[in-house]
Amino acid sequence: MQRFYKSSIAVLAVVAAAGLSVAQPAEAQSRRAPAANERVAQPVGASARYSVIREVAFASALPAASDTLVIVASSEEDLAVRGLDAATVEAVKSGLTAARFNYGPRKSISLYGVAGWNRVYVLGLAKDAGAADIQTAGTIAGRALMSEAGILTVAAKGLSSDVVSEIVTGLGIGQYRVDFYNTDARITALPGAITVVADGDAEAHYKSRGAHIVEAMSWTRNIANEPANIVYPEVFAARTREAFAGIPGVTVEVLDVAAMQRLGMGAILGVGQGSQRPPALVAVRYRGQGAATTGPIALVGKGITFDFGGISIKPGANMGNMKMDMSGAAGVVGAVLALAKSGAPVDVLAVAAVAENMPDGGAIRPGDVLTAMNGKTIEIVSTDAEGRLVLADAITWADTNYNPAAIIDVATLTGAVGGALGPDYAGLFTRHDALADQIVEAGKAAGEPVWQLPMHPSYGGRLASPIADLRNGGEPGPGAGTAAHFIGNFVRPETPWAHIDMANVAYGGGNDVKPAGSAAWSVRLLENFVRNFQPVALEKGKGGH
Repeated sequence: MQRFYKSSIAVLAVVAAAGLSVAQPAEAQSRRAPAANERVAQPVGASARYSVIREVAFASALPAASDTLVIVASSEEDLAVRGLDAATVEAVKSGLTAARFNYGPRKSISLYGVAGWNRVYVLGLAKDAGAADIQTAGTIAGRALMSEAGILTVAAKGLSSDVVSEIVTGLGIGQYRVDFYNTDARITALPGAITVVADGDAEAHYKSRGAHIVEAMSWTRNIANEPANIVYPEVFAARTREAFAGIPGVTVEVLDVAAMQRLGMGAILGVGQGSQRPPALVAVRYRGQGAATTGPIALVGKGITFDFGGISIKPGANMGNMKMDMSGAAGVVGAVLALAKSGAPVDVLAVAAVAENMPDGGAIRPGDVLTAMNGKTIEIVSTDAEGRLVLADAITWADTNYNPAAIIDVATLTGAVGGALGPDYAGLFTRHDALADQIVEAGKAAGEPVWQLPMHPSYGGRLASPIADLRNGGEPGPGAGTAAHFIGNFVRPETPWAHIDMANVAYGGGNDVKPAGSAAWSVRLLENFVRNFQPVALEKGKGGH
């Protein structure tokens, strides 16, 4: 691993100018200087270069009609209890009747020039809708109205604080835009606020949790949608520090190459040594008031800021999407950001294993052998099976340094999981069934479902190596399961551990609930899981197959 890691000094200067600190390896002085004509793209605009989250205000009565009115309703009867005056109720009813609108889930309609409003947007909702469905309804509305420049007024009288909070959280999630480099399409003026007309303590309820989920998901999407010439390991570390600056109970630690060399992290260093930009391990610990003292819940994320495949080069088609291969790292940091911003009474650790997987002359090769932090030796079958390598050292480090109550790792790891589950579920693997039950329930509650897949003991045979402890790939077959089995070699058997493979759900095209790009998948699931975690026995897991 003794080689020089090269990096762009230009971007380091930008980071330093912003007052941010990033741990640097001792070899930093030997890195290449940027070429004279080398330029780094910057998002359009200044500090507000990303999607602007609309301000949210609450009111007890409907304001004078002006821009856009949003009504969520399960039936015509709901219109009369949403705080609208009688004339507006009748005008809206008349428009909906003429349009033959029904109030089913995901049904929506826009009426224009009604009762003084420029636009009345009515969104259907099932009477028995759960929290995730209610939030999704809000997200659909947010997506539909994201280009409206004026004030959005939400008529939410007669709804519980929980329901109002989920609707407004969904609206914020749905407002996210990804066109921050498009100089023609990007909206530069600040959009109008969201005014929510509601009863009781809806405002306090939303601000205690939902608002922070919106912010955390936006941060996660921003960093995952950035191109790899903008976000690479050093920048990921700097932006993580910036996001958590000033939040009580938070500590941020960044391990550079020199530190990882001292710890014997040959797996993550092996992945990163083919890149001009050095890898890093970024750890965020948040301990809230009233948190349990049984050790943190460790959330470990794969953070490949660009995956070229290394020497085992990927096909060219859609390779540009491999900037998203750090979605696991972005998700675990985002989940902790939501928890820390809300002051949740939890003890949680996010560990982001961040590297670029590139093919220069110093890159690892198929057939090479790496030694991980826990001493296990790994024969490289494919350099494109790199995510499990960075996770191996990150999980070992979290397990041995923090004695966590549980470890959940999250990664865009295998194409095989999509073949098994399609776009509807992420894959869940664990030997601790009691842990699996909690993750499944958290996924249902958050609208990010997982499906448990087997970890059969026979998978170990597929990873057997003639010259090392194991290989980083196996024979054709249950690829997602063998990858999970590989990762399981780097956590103590008695530590409750689960692996979530979200390669099929983390990133993709746009639809009525998300724009193209990152879905910020796992932020809500992990936030819910950590809040509701019940201790699992510290004993060797016997389930999962």
